[in-house]
Amino acid sequence: MRRAPMSLLVAAMLLQGCGTFQRLGEVGSPPKMTPPGDPTKDPNWNPVSLPMPHVENTPSTANSLWRPGSHAFFSDPRAARVGDIITVTVNIVDSAVLDNGTSATRTGSQAVGVPDLFGLQSAMSRALPSGTDLTKLVSTNTAGSNVGSGAIKRDETVQLRVAAVITQVLPNGNLALAGRQEVRVNSELRELVLSGVIRPQDIMSDNTVMHDRMAEARISYGGRGQLTDVQTARYGQQVLDVISPF
Repeated sequence: MRRAPMSLLVAAMLLQGCGTFQRLGEVGSPPKMTPPGDPTKDPNWNPVSLPMPHVENTPSTANSLWRPGSHAFFSDPRAARVGDIITVTVNIVDSAVLDNGTSATRTGSQAVGVPDLFGLQSAMSRALPSGTDLTKLVSTNTAGSNVGSGAIKRDETVQLRVAAVITQVLPNGNLALAGRQEVRVNSELRELVLSGVIRPQDIMSDNTVMHDRMAEARISYGGRGQLTDVQTARYGQQVLDVISPF
């Protein structure tokens, strides 16, 4: 039972040593690029599976310059069918400045006395402790003050372009899009994921559409890697931040 952890440790040390020897061999020269080759021979290669339109029979017409189903010869090059690709331009420039201040002050004063009460003030004087002034039986004073202030300043800018695929043509003619883009630089992977619904008439002549024309738009831009790990708090700290009452 103890040999398995030892073998894993030895394997990890050998793999680390191979990477170290490779880095030592590149001292004084830039990193070597991977030679071009057949990408399908890569063990990590996977075939792309995307939604495709239904096959339509396009019978040929003799002595005609027009071929049914053709994508050229004065046809509209804009995406319109399932599987077509369309470029989505994301240009988010959002800024907001809110400043709110409140101030409230309240004072109150009350005085109650019984100088005359149907001739019963003499009987009340005898019932109350000696020296009681009936004209100053109750006297109250209240004062309150409340001051509040708040400020919010937000400035966000995101400018991206990503190719999305039409995944569905809705019954009313609108198009459902889904796109995903990954860019890896060194040990950091940036991901852009978007989805939404657009109208065909909002597609421009260059087969692009603005993100603000997308209904039910979902746009996510983030990443993962060594830099993201350093900037992210550890799980224990996150748990303590949630459950700590102080």
